[in-house]
Amino acid sequence: MKLVVQRVNSACVKINNEKCADIDKGLLVLFGAEKGDDRNFCQYLANKTVNLRIFEDENGKMGKSVKDIEGEIIIVSQFTLAGNCKKGLRPDFTGAMAPEDAKIIYEDFVEHCRSELGNKKVQTGQFAADMKVGLENDGPVTIILEKRS
Repeated sequence: MKLVVQRVNSACVKINNEKCADIDKGLLVLFGAEKGDDRNFCQYLANKTVNLRIFEDENGKMGKSVKDIEGEIIIVSQFTLAGNCKKGLRPDFTGAMAPEDAKIIYEDFVEHCRSELGNKKVQTGQFAADMKVGLENDGPVTIILEKRS
């Protein structure tokens, strides 16, 4: 699993020009599942995501989490995170998990985030849909989290 976690002032997801997710201050999380990933790691990464201290505290340091600031999260499935660009100029996506399996892992990650932060605080795009993602990155602060084998 590979996550791209972005601290945002706002973010939204549109499908067919209609908003399906919209948040103010919080995190935009791009989620990619790779071959060999299993559900056992979802809870760990969800906990890490929700408690990741990347928001400013009263001293101007990164000392608060999205949970601490009572922020929100949008989680977007993105199989292209499994792309390998080591050879040539066209990404190789053979490392991406099959969509039917990836959907299960994605939904499990979303549910773990919801149990950590609350149902109303976690929104999603639509798995495997053509989505348009908009955001105002704060900082910018972008962190990559991934499963280590």
